[in-house]
Amino acid sequence: MSVLRDAAQEYRAAATAAGLTWPQAAAPPGTSPPPDLVHRLFDVDHVAEQVTWLHSQGWDSRRLLPNGGWLLPWPTATDAGEALDNLSLSVGTPFPWRRQLPLFHFEFIIYTFVLAGEHEGEIWRYEIAPDAWDAVRAATSLAALFTEWTKGFAAGVVYYDDLNGCLLVGERDCGDVEALMARTPALDPLAFPVSMPDHPLLRERQAECGVDMTCLDRGPEIMEELMEQADTIRAQLGV
Repeated sequence: MSVLRDAAQEYRAAATAAGLTWPQAAAPPGTSPPPDLVHRLFDVDHVAEQVTWLHSQGWDSRRLLPNGGWLLPWPTATDAGEALDNLSLSVGTPFPWRRQLPLFHFEFIIYTFVLAGEHEGEIWRYEIAPDAWDAVRAATSLAALFTEWTKGFAAGVVYYDDLNGCLLVGERDCGDVEALMARTPALDPLAFPVSMPDHPLLRERQAECGVDMTCLDRGPEIMEELMEQADTIRAQLGV
């Protein structure tokens, strides 16, 4: 937890130094356990302290993440179905698709926190795009993710955009991936919320982190199966 707190504080400091206005209520005192629905929805008996701490910081009040991303609040009965639908993109993951919490939203990319098993604590990403089966690990931990984003400020590929009032990734004169790959080879592009469909690095990382590559050719079929399972779970839980 101390490593995560330090990494989050360093990210916040870098973001404000870049020009982002951080909300005043960024760190309310104390933490509270997740709603019981979270345990039932994701079929887990515990939720890591890292996640409960992050949810206590007030970060969901504004778009504080790169490329205008935001922290998703705890799922409620109203949006539980949407949370499960997001997880239907988990084609070929080396852990049960349901045991992860949608954590960050970047318009066209979802980041999740793996809640249980050998991969607990890892951050995975899923691109919301037709025929894109891009489940892949974005970082080994929340602390590692914030650390990589902080490095992006120093490298000049995460910057504050006055027009939109949020942080962007890339450079003003070239695309996101090009900036990350060419100018800053020491950074991990997959930690950043940029589109990388069918990129060689994406496929390489998928194989390294345990994605079942044989599932990619059956992406539409598997996703349909996961959506059917999600419908069944919603009916069982009454949400």
